[in-house]
Amino acid sequence: MDGFDTNSTVIVIAATNRPDVLDPALQRPGRFDRQVIVPLPDIRGREQILNVHMRKVPIAADVNAEVIARGTPGFSGADLANLINEAALFAARRNKRLVDMEDLESAKDKIMMGAERRSMVMTEEEKRNTAYHESGHAVVAKLLPKSDPVHKVTIIPRGRALGVTMQLPEQDRFAYDRGYLMDRLAILFGGRIAEELFMNQMTTGASNDFERATQMARDMVTRYGMSDKLGPMVYGENEGEVFLGRSITTHKNLSEATLQQVDAEIRRIIDEQYALARRLLEENRDKVEAMTAALLEWETIDAEQINDIMDGKPPRPPKPGSGFAAKAEEKPAESEEPAAPSATSDPAQEV
Repeated sequence: MDGFDTNSTVIVIAATNRPDVLDPALQRPGRFDRQVIVPLPDIRGREQILNVHMRKVPIAADVNAEVIARGTPGFSGADLANLINEAALFAARRNKRLVDMEDLESAKDKIMMGAERRSMVMTEEEKRNTAYHESGHAVVAKLLPKSDPVHKVTIIPRGRALGVTMQLPEQDRFAYDRGYLMDRLAILFGGRIAEELFMNQMTTGASNDFERATQMARDMVTRYGMSDKLGPMVYGENEGEVFLGRSITTHKNLSEATLQQVDAEIRRIIDEQYALARRLLEENRDKVEAMTAALLEWETIDAEQINDIMDGKPPRPPKPGSGFAAKAEEKPAESEEPAAPSATSDPAQEV
């Protein structure tokens, strides 16, 4: 850098999360010519980061950093620090002297799904519709071979969602194959289809699911070369966000005929996965009904309860101290309303 002698013991370090928009002059030899990529931590890295931050708070003996690391894919170091801080706050609110796994699970749910909005009052019909919606997402996810395991389903409003179906991968993913993306599309459609089949209605709750599904199908065709008909080509420029002088207009350089083929392929993929999700839910109505009934009773169900339902067994009650046994304990028996034989559901996972 200008102004420094060759033997100056000064190292100039800079950081950016947008290297693509840097002036090339900054990266010439003699300038910032050495680049160090700092990716998100993997499982081992997350465990080590957690161990550092857990030294700052009193931790219970049942806390396992490896288990937490496996359940937090995609978390950055700052996210993990925030996780420990949130867990400490949960422990303080519960008048605990030590932070345990229940507190860490609550903190993880808050970060990944949003803060609970228990003050939001939903009508019984809205609650039932949300339960069917989320059950639709979860049942389709459990039946497809390449989907991530369903970790938790809730109909407690969180963030901007009325309900959430949370899936967590068994290991970090660095690339996605075509089968995985196709299964994701079917899962996204499961919520709306459940509403149609069981509640005989459509709501606006599936709008985000459709937006994500449409973008995913479009990327498969135009960016990832996953269309058998159009082949391994990129169609149109990469439409990233406008930043630091990038052109607002996007030049696609495609003919009208090609654009029609692209749209037809996107429509074909979406129609195929929508039909697949519908068939799975029609063939497994009993599982959707059972899961909806469990959600209406407990509001949140975990992976073990979901597995019981998919195996045709009565779901086990929530574990004591799990954080979502409270509603079942407070609720009088006479107010527990079983799911109607022809009700509907719409999950919001935001799968």
